[in-house]
Amino acid sequence: MPPDRRPPVCLTIAGSDSGGGAGIQADLKAFAACGAHGASALTALTAQSTLAVTGVHPVPPAFILEQVRAVVEDLGVDAVKLGMLGGVAAIEAVAEALELVPPGVPVVIDPVMVAESGARLLDPDAVRALVELLLPRATVVTPNLPEARVLVGAEPEDVDAEHLARAIHALGPGAVVVTGGHRDAAVDILFDGARVVEMPGPRHPDGAAHGSGCTHASALAAHLAHGFSLQEAAFAARAVAGEAVRLGLRGVGGGAGPVNVLDVLARTPPRQGV
Repeated sequence: MPPDRRPPVCLTIAGSDSGGGAGIQADLKAFAACGAHGASALTALTAQSTLAVTGVHPVPPAFILEQVRAVVEDLGVDAVKLGMLGGVAAIEAVAEALELVPPGVPVVIDPVMVAESGARLLDPDAVRALVELLLPRATVVTPNLPEARVLVGAEPEDVDAEHLARAIHALGPGAVVVTGGHRDAAVDILFDGARVVEMPGPRHPDGAAHGSGCTHASALAAHLAHGFSLQEAAFAARAVAGEAVRLGLRGVGGGAGPVNVLDVLARTPPRQGV
């Protein structure tokens, strides 16, 4: 890119992963891999490895707002990605911060609510705040299957991704992508209020998937910032996240290794699915 050409700016509002595999760190790497400049507003610091989260230190809500204001007023923002937000106070601060973002800027929400272990990361009050304050502001929400169930209060046996996507869409976002990592078939389901689109892809059992959800949502935001349509961006994000898992760093850490998005060579995957 010529030095005088401004790249799209993507802002991630999320928690930090001290192990570098997920959270803010994964988001910034995905933005870079997709040809966007990454900016960040931290909602929490975590003491985290590939094995566990051993501590969480929330960022004061007023400082979340200050971080977003600093980025918006100087750099401008072409897309926003929301990740781990924490409790009700942080969610309220993020909702206020989104008022600083110009209308029409895409907002991608990765509703980080359920850990890989199955543990709930948001209490019921925070889930309600997320649904009421943030989902109606979203261009697209990207839950995995367990997160989709939590958003709509579905029972664990409910594995119908299309049903869940439609139910989440009824809560107010512009579109929903239920990712396929927790399904028998690795197929993402996109519902935009008018049609359902299946986005199949290979499963990589020998890969490393820590940070895959963050990477997927960030790649989706970056492609929207580049001007891709929602469907184009969703297909591209599916491809980027899948390759990052396939190339994952299996030898890093004692648990699920981190994805490796920086080795994904196709920085702008071909447009498809239209």
